[in-house]
Amino acid sequence: MTSRKNTRGTTESTAPERYRTAVVPHIMVSDAPAALSFYGRAFGAVEDIRLAHPEGGVMHAEIRIAGAVLMLGDVPGGPFTAPSPLGGTSTALHVYVPDVDALVRTAVAEGADLLQPPTDQFHGDRTAILRDPFGHLWIFLTHIEDVPPDALQPRPREA
Repeated sequence: MTSRKNTRGTTESTAPERYRTAVVPHIMVSDAPAALSFYGRAFGAVEDIRLAHPEGGVMHAEIRIAGAVLMLGDVPGGPFTAPSPLGGTSTALHVYVPDVDALVRTAVAEGADLLQPPTDQFHGDRTAILRDPFGHLWIFLTHIEDVPPDALQPRPREA
């Protein structure tokens, strides 16, 4: 769980309660050492575990981005593949971060493609969408307000 100090000086979570525990994604990449390096530089990822494959590369690694855990490794064959050879992916990785604007600036400077710039959304989050150099889609969010479920219909943009 990630947290931050609010303007009142108290600590609050950077992710809504319902997203504080989640399924841990395990992604496949074509060059795990390069991906680990990129995620560290671009997203501020902290590497917790790296298990080398006996034939080279990375069999399994675990990183944290703003407290969110992600597993990854080189494509082992079998039913797994990286998204680039497929021409896309059916999965996007959502991560709540303290400052989506700062993360986007760093990630783009490191080579991520910006698909949607940081934008305040009707659901109470400031959201950006990036594609990393390995083909994965990332949705980074900074929580800016709690919106009750009955008010989650898209609100008209204010002029």
